[in-house]
Amino acid sequence: MTILMILLTIVGGALLSVQAAINGQLGSKVGVFRSAFLTFSVGALITALLIFYFEPRQAVTLLDVPKWQLLGAMCGVPYIIIMVLAIQRIGTALATIAVIFGQLLMSMLIDHFGWLGNAVLPFSTYRLGALMFLGLALYLIYSSNKIKEVQV
Repeated sequence: MTILMILLTIVGGALLSVQAAINGQLGSKVGVFRSAFLTFSVGALITALLIFYFEPRQAVTLLDVPKWQLLGAMCGVPYIIIMVLAIQRIGTALATIAVIFGQLLMSMLIDHFGWLGNAVLPFSTYRLGALMFLGLALYLIYSSNKIKEVQV
């Protein structure tokens, strides 16, 4: 089951890159906020249909959970807007690896300190190595963009 979840999240990550590239193009033509609005509108409609047809009843509703947990929904807005802006200027690969670096860094802090009600998973040399390799990947992709800019 763990392998299946890893594969599904890889597919999810691939879809985020496709979405970012498409939204970057759309944003350059119709505007950043219109592109973001379309993303959230279509996403809300599809999610509403999924809830209506497939979501089992829950004992707790959105009105019953601690209010701070509702703030997670607001984190997607800056992400979409930043990606639409960034991809137009730095490309899909560099924007994506920068996002992943930010995700990895913050997720390691959340794991290490058990923030937001998550289980504590201490920082380790393996995790530091992963962060360093991803930082190296970020640097190399950034450098390859610079080389391309000089050649053009």
